[in-house]
Amino acid sequence: MAITASMVKDLREKTGAGMMDAKKALTETDGDMEAAIDWLRTKGLAKAAKKSGRTAAEGLVGVAVDGGTGVAVEVNSETDFVAKNAEFQRMVSAIAQAGLKVGDVEALKAAEIDGKPVETVVTDAIAKIGENMTLRRMAKVEGENVVTYVHNAAADGMGKIGVLVAYTGSDDTFARQVAMHVAAADPRPQALNESELDAAVVDKERAIQMDIARESGKPEAVIEKMIEGRMKKFLSEVTLLNQQFVIDPDKTVAAAAKDAGVEITGFVRLEVGEGIEVEKEDFAAEVAKAAGH
Repeated sequence: MAITASMVKDLREKTGAGMMDAKKALTETDGDMEAAIDWLRTKGLAKAAKKSGRTAAEGLVGVAVDGGTGVAVEVNSETDFVAKNAEFQRMVSAIAQAGLKVGDVEALKAAEIDGKPVETVVTDAIAKIGENMTLRRMAKVEGENVVTYVHNAAADGMGKIGVLVAYTGSDDTFARQVAMHVAAADPRPQALNESELDAAVVDKERAIQMDIARESGKPEAVIEKMIEGRMKKFLSEVTLLNQQFVIDPDKTVAAAAKDAGVEITGFVRLEVGEGIEVEKEDFAAEVAKAAGH
């Protein structure tokens, strides 16, 4: 397929690669963006596989807890101005409460708030506030206890990042510190432990690391040992219990939890706009469009 300048620009922004390297990667992978990112990583030409984790939409994540059940919902708006609107915030809070009683986002859209389906409540808010809004995601955790943490809080129980942590034990202060860790950790934890990590994610990373190692020209026996170490490092970086605890970096989260007499049994992290990309025009083009040119 034809490789366009915009595709090259997009890949460069995602990876930090040079123009010619980005173009070659897209050519080698027939324009497949994800494959091109992997190709650049294999060649050591990508500074980071940023992909589409950038926040590019506004709105709020609302959290709610009832006993051993916690829910987080993401409601998007077009502008941050609307996210600061008290009426929008009341709606997000009500949607989060409704989420405690259902299993997924589709069921949540059909759930009722004051006799109206959530989907209708959102549609009414669009008509009233005059800006597009969407109920995008919902996630739940269940356990003996659940704590919440909201980063960049706009109001009680809602903000730009919402975290839920399920745990057994009585130290809610420690559990909340773990929730803060989940919000701040870089890289972000993708699963509680290795057994809960998506096998496809592990297989893909192993394949990439194999290709990188083979570029070195070392014997297969040496490569196998290299991969073993690299995969161990990867798993320690993306599984919550194996990450270095941000509050006490000398310990893993699992070790810190053991010392606190707590067992972390699950977590959820939602960030506003995560994975959404918004097309941006340059300022001159935006002004020209507004002027009708």
